[in-house]
Amino acid sequence: MKLGKIMSSNHFDGNYYFNPFNFSTHSFWQVLKWMITRKPVKWPESVSVNQQKKLKERVSSDELEVTYVTHSTVLIQIDGKNILTDPIWSERASPFSYIGPKRVSLPGIQFKDLPPIDFVLISHNHYDHMDMPTLQKLQADYSPVFYVPMGNQKFLLSKGLKKVLEMDWWDEVSLYSSNQLIFVPAQHFSARGLFDRNRTLWGGFMIKTSNQSVYFAGDSGYGPHFKAIRSRLGAPTLACLPIGAYEPRWIMQSIHLSPAEALQAHLDLNAKQSLAIHFGTFQLTDEGIKEPVKILRQEMQTKQIPFEQFWVLNPGECKQIY
Repeated sequence: MKLGKIMSSNHFDGNYYFNPFNFSTHSFWQVLKWMITRKPVKWPESVSVNQQKKLKERVSSDELEVTYVTHSTVLIQIDGKNILTDPIWSERASPFSYIGPKRVSLPGIQFKDLPPIDFVLISHNHYDHMDMPTLQKLQADYSPVFYVPMGNQKFLLSKGLKKVLEMDWWDEVSLYSSNQLIFVPAQHFSARGLFDRNRTLWGGFMIKTSNQSVYFAGDSGYGPHFKAIRSRLGAPTLACLPIGAYEPRWIMQSIHLSPAEALQAHLDLNAKQSLAIHFGTFQLTDEGIKEPVKILRQEMQTKQIPFEQFWVLNPGECKQIY
């Protein structure tokens, strides 16, 4: 990042990225305490998934279809292009193949059944969002353009990816034709090891065409950025919002939305439609596998919001947005 931009940045001090919001981070000792004392609700070994095989290769210029794959991986088919968010087809969200969070839900699309992928959006560098085996397969099969937060380009190029574009918060690029991609703030953190915390940025994305827009939140705690995104970029046609990995709140509240907070983010954004992501795939935290959806539905009933406004899709399920 150039010196002038560093000096004017509200989220980078020249060495580390940080959250400019009212953010309270957790210490190493708090994390250690949680890991030693945690009592997670037991998840099943696996859940049944009907993998989707009949996907359109492309949609027409005025169509928008989304397929929920699993976790934070969504196939967005918009205006004739195919976009993947935080793709992970690996069995574990981990640097190792033999230890770490193991998926209980197969991807809703087999990798071999994907349509041609044009663009890949990566929200941050955690292993459940930046999965190198999957990214390398995408590079080999489709050679897409990878859009990533600041600080990640050098690492990804070293792993064999070819077209990697870094973005800072509120950066806007021409995705194709007159359609735009904007990298937007999130309240989170980054790390892939013990000594690289917050050396790279995190965030979400807004895809804007002439008549539709899709917001992908990545990972985030609740904060004022949702209203800021709506204020600067308008209400999205579709918002992909995380609802899982939020217990215990004393350690997760600043970095992961609860279902109730995800619903509030939906309202802050004034999204026409929202889609639940980041649940039911890897047991990252302590809540039960069914709890996020149950609480989301309870909150929607309390606020008298129709269930149809916030989709909870099965892996592989596809929806068209008009």
